[in-house]
Amino acid sequence: MKLRHLTVRVTETVHYVQLSGTALGRREAYELEYAVNAIATATESVRVIVLCSAGPDFCPGPDPDLEPLTAGCDPAAAIAACSMPVVAALRGRTDSVGLELALAADLRIADGTARLSFPDVASGRLPCWGGTQRLPRAAGRGMSARMILTGEELDADQALACGLVHRVSDGDLDPAVDSLVLRLTSLPPLALAAAKEALTRGPELPMRHALELEGDLNHLLQTTSDRAEGLAAFLQKRPPHFEGR
Repeated sequence: MKLRHLTVRVTETVHYVQLSGTALGRREAYELEYAVNAIATATESVRVIVLCSAGPDFCPGPDPDLEPLTAGCDPAAAIAACSMPVVAALRGRTDSVGLELALAADLRIADGTARLSFPDVASGRLPCWGGTQRLPRAAGRGMSARMILTGEELDADQALACGLVHRVSDGDLDPAVDSLVLRLTSLPPLALAAAKEALTRGPELPMRHALELEGDLNHLLQTTSDRAEGLAAFLQKRPPHFEGR
């Protein structure tokens, strides 16, 4: 698929997927789903995906040509399904489907201009790309009820206080994102993927089965080259070099 609304920038281990920053239309939604799926399956070298925006807004909601329930795509599900960490860099308005995309990411960083809301009910609809389920897991039921039922908008500091975003940058957003990406790319990718799987699947399981999942993933990691490299680097007092094997 030729990308007309998105820009994908690739470094050795990080893929940056840049939204247009305008209201999300049908074509851009399809492009986003396609791009994320392609990145997630294309190469083992991808360690982090950064979802960002070309404009002053991350995504101010849906374009009139996009009806999420019947669009035939779900880019939020594609983002959530990635085995590698996904970072959402939020600035300006992050509304409706834009907030659903952000919630599908693993980590969310905002700058001081960020404003987050779910105004969908006032338009006679519900969030339908996972917003009603992912928001309570991120911000708690009380705050989620306020945001979804009343359409209340949160600024960056309010979003940080309730856990909806994980960090608010003091100034420019890019250095904060770069710092987090550097940290993530320095870690063993197989362990990151296992941690993400445990965090994602565990809450959906009874405690006994969730603990079994954690144990199974730990046993798998014991057999990896990255685990051996981590131990060797610790004993030799040197930085580890992880290869995702």
